[in-house]
Amino acid sequence: MGQLTVDLNTHTHSQKRSLKRDERTGIQFPRHFTSKLEPGKTPYDEIAWEMRTASIGNDKGAVIFEQRDVEMPVDWSQTATNIVVSKYFHGKLGSPDRESSVRQLVHRVVDTIAGWGKADRYFRTDGDAENFRNELAHLMLTQKACFNSPVWFNVGVREARGYGWYYDEETSRVSKLATGERRPQCSACFIVSVKDSLESILDLAKTEGMLFKWGSGTGTNLSTLREENAILWGGGRASGPFSFMRGFDAFAGVIKSGGKTRRAAKMVILNAEHPDIENFIWCKAKEEKKAHTLIDAGYDSSLDGEAYSSIFFQNANNSVRASDEFMEAVEKDTDWWTSIASGQPLKR
Repeated sequence: MGQLTVDLNTHTHSQKRSLKRDERTGIQFPRHFTSKLEPGKTPYDEIAWEMRTASIGNDKGAVIFEQRDVEMPVDWSQTATNIVVSKYFHGKLGSPDRESSVRQLVHRVVDTIAGWGKADRYFRTDGDAENFRNELAHLMLTQKACFNSPVWFNVGVREARGYGWYYDEETSRVSKLATGERRPQCSACFIVSVKDSLESILDLAKTEGMLFKWGSGTGTNLSTLREENAILWGGGRASGPFSFMRGFDAFAGVIKSGGKTRRAAKMVILNAEHPDIENFIWCKAKEEKKAHTLIDAGYDSSLDGEAYSSIFFQNANNSVRASDEFMEAVEKDTDWWTSIASGQPLKR
């Protein structure tokens, strides 16, 4: 991650800089969806509301989540109700601080974002800022648009929610987020690099875990790691990316996204020329066979049941990176060789 900071700082200094806060005049923001809103009214007044119960059960009929007396727009489906209430309402269930209305949820997120824009002088007048606030609220309430999960999880809450790095406008540099600093994590996906060293591999596990904690997903190309059984300088043998994938996958399964019930989302990539590419391609299918064997033996077949909880690679989307050279080899029906880090061919 240190190398990432250096690279980003070098890149950002080479780009045309935006105006400093005190130099901005802001933009005009006319109304569109709320152009017919009556004076004194808000987008929340145009919504028909009703009280509902959000309830989610498992495949055995047991209730695993329930919150009664939640205020929802009449036009929203029960599925939308269950998802929003269980995943995005902030606060401990049953406590006075727990959100109980979509009105509260949208206010929390929209008002915070509009406040940021106003504080940073993105709007020409207070009226333009208010127009933006109302337009954004309308889009959310009518489901014309929707934010990603980290925004709903983290924006507008009192505690600090975020990890990693941010662009510091005052210094025009990328800086590390300090513990307790309130800069909410809002991106859905992060691309995280890894080097061919145990320290970097363990750093990746920590980085992914912290990003999962605040609701984001990650993607990593593990092709930088030496193949399984490659000779190490100390005389030992390398574990290879396949072995470490098991650990990364396990962390993604136990660290729930945003601290809720959803598993974390991750993508793993391996280049077509990597020596371990065949194991990578077939690893999920082989684990699936294990699950079916366990199910046939009577183990629970549900997503979080004993069968699937006992196998690996259930939390990642695996993708093969195919180069132009690989596609040309396919097109010409010529041999394709995997190769080690030095470029030396290894296996046809």
